[in-house]
Amino acid sequence: MNGPTRVVIADDQALVRSGFGMILAADGIEVTAEAANGSEAVAAVRRTRPDVVLMDVRMPQMDGLEATRQIMAEGMGDTRVLILTTYDLDHYVYAALTAGASGFLLKDVTPEHLVAAVRLVRAGDALLAPTITRRLVERFARRDEARAAVHRDLSELTRRELDVLRLLATGLSNAELAGLLSLSPTTVKTHVARILSKLGLRDRVQAVVLAYETGLITPGSPPDRSPGSMPGRW
Repeated sequence: MNGPTRVVIADDQALVRSGFGMILAADGIEVTAEAANGSEAVAAVRRTRPDVVLMDVRMPQMDGLEATRQIMAEGMGDTRVLILTTYDLDHYVYAALTAGASGFLLKDVTPEHLVAAVRLVRAGDALLAPTITRRLVERFARRDEARAAVHRDLSELTRRELDVLRLLATGLSNAELAGLLSLSPTTVKTHVARILSKLGLRDRVQAVVLAYETGLITPGSPPDRSPGSMPGRW
């Protein structure tokens, strides 16, 4: 976390790249490279090892989805991907989240939100817009027996951790979880960290997707959030 945040901007529109670059530079964020397609984005990440990639979805030659897959598959340091999209319910965005992206932004994002999002993701958090993300996941997620088999280790989660995962999947923040469950934010953060570690997940976005794909949460039927519904008060 020492030094300035370093970012690659991948978008096929030069005006978008330059505009975002100016916003980030004005706030002390270093733009290490720009890319006009997915192939250039992957090459730029290999070359400069940025903290964050702002990745457009629809680009020529290689789209942002395939670029995200390659970046995540190669494990390029701690580089994280933020997806840029014009639409808030784009199935490409959902696919990118399952590929390992740490969240997404609409292209009409305000300068303040853009800067905050980059810093948040650089710090290791996922960018979750709770209502949009849940709608996105509920629309496109399907129970995946293969994924469920891979994650049989859901059984390794304690009952408390399973409850936290169920509620996390509805888009609640740590503060909201703490208030609902009468826990301190620190305790909630510890539960979330243990869940991610046990399941081998990068961040909260992947946890939300996994909760739906393994059938822990059913699309269209969010769990009862009332404290009395939780088995065993902690």
